[in-house]
Amino acid sequence: MHKREDDILEEIRNWEQILAEDNRSDFSRTVDKWSDLMISEMPETLRERFFAKYDSYLLHLHSFIQSSQTHQDTKRPILLYAKTLNPNINHIHDLQTLTIDQLHYIADIQTSKHRLYSFFQGGLTSLGGLSLASLDIPSQVVINLRAVQMIAMCYGFETNNPFEMMTSLKVYYASLLPNHLKYEQWLLLKDDLNMHKGDTPYFYDGVESVADNSVIEFLVKQIIKLSFIMFFKRKLTKGIPVLGAAIGAGYNYQMTKKVTEFAHNYYRYRLLMNSRGERNE
Repeated sequence: MHKREDDILEEIRNWEQILAEDNRSDFSRTVDKWSDLMISEMPETLRERFFAKYDSYLLHLHSFIQSSQTHQDTKRPILLYAKTLNPNINHIHDLQTLTIDQLHYIADIQTSKHRLYSFFQGGLTSLGGLSLASLDIPSQVVINLRAVQMIAMCYGFETNNPFEMMTSLKVYYASLLPNHLKYEQWLLLKDDLNMHKGDTPYFYDGVESVADNSVIEFLVKQIIKLSFIMFFKRKLTKGIPVLGAAIGAGYNYQMTKKVTEFAHNYYRYRLLMNSRGERNE
């Protein structure tokens, strides 16, 4: 098992190296420069107000998802499947008695559904009018935030206390960023883990705000995506906007794939660090 843990850590380090490399295309760099210029021209008070609203929105949405019956119902299949591997599992935290590969498999089964939800939701956006297009960004936030919460549970971390809630929100936020910015957030998340050294506190004692200029950049790119969808919606194949649907479905699918990949690596890394910390005590 120790050898397998070393292999997984090496996988995560290789992935981390890819994050550290700035491999943006010329188009992406142009969009980033345009976004930075637009953000710099916004009054600081307006930015601060927007960031505060965004943080509040995420916190309330997280709490709503946590308290929903749908979220509660998802625990049952996770625990039932885990029981087939270890009959002594009764609670989410008990999942950490399984091997990390078993947990990864359970998490991948659960999050594959979210990738499909994202795919179909992106395709439907191109078929509807402005009403469906206006729901694209909120729908993506719900799908991807719920995917992060699901992955946390599959690795044995409940997200219903202040520390786990803020951690899952920071993981969600970091996963949306381009690689060169995502790497910085990854290092901050690792610093948080090293600070607590395997001991999970109930309250979060770090910076509780999530939003910064990157949020505006993310929203700008979402608006650009919707603009492409609306443009290609006019190009019909047998009365169906095939190209617009392909753009929406493909973009949303890739976005959710990136979110789930980042969350998988974070919670795998955290579990390994906790396991090694316990062995060294």
